[in-house]
Amino acid sequence: MPELVAPTVRLHAAWLEAHDEWGPGRHEDGFGLRPTDEVRSSDGFAAWVTWLTDQSDPENSQDAGRGRCTYRWIVEDDRVLGGIALHHQLDDYLLRVAGQIGYGIRPSARGWGLASWALGLILAEARALGLDRVLLVCEADNTASARTIERQGGVLEEIRDTELGPARRYWVTL
Repeated sequence: MPELVAPTVRLHAAWLEAHDEWGPGRHEDGFGLRPTDEVRSSDGFAAWVTWLTDQSDPENSQDAGRGRCTYRWIVEDDRVLGGIALHHQLDDYLLRVAGQIGYGIRPSARGWGLASWALGLILAEARALGLDRVLLVCEADNTASARTIERQGGVLEEIRDTELGPARRYWVTL
């Protein structure tokens, strides 16, 4: 049975296996991986996991960049199957381009319903934070992601061009 877990150094090898499956240059939504993050070494991975954990901690006074964000990994039997992230508030970039929730499922685990399952759980976390609606965005031609969002109550606002290409914009009322 899969579970959503907070990022942890315990899953370094399993996370690298998922990362390698995506391949070089592939975008892994939901993990908060920045181009400057060095995740191969134990120290680099630990620093990255600490940064991810600090993003969701309201007691942490460090600069959180875009604001608070909750990161969760989709894990089953110590195998990292994907990731999902919930930005606690919208800034200009998230409103224009990326949305508040991003997720990705490693290629070998797609088609199992994991994205819809994880999205349902993260929407519950958004409700618990007091959010009344969230914005989700996916590539215009990503029909699997569009169906996932729609299954969880997403209402299409529009399809628009963004700096990352054509995108579908959905609002989910909580």
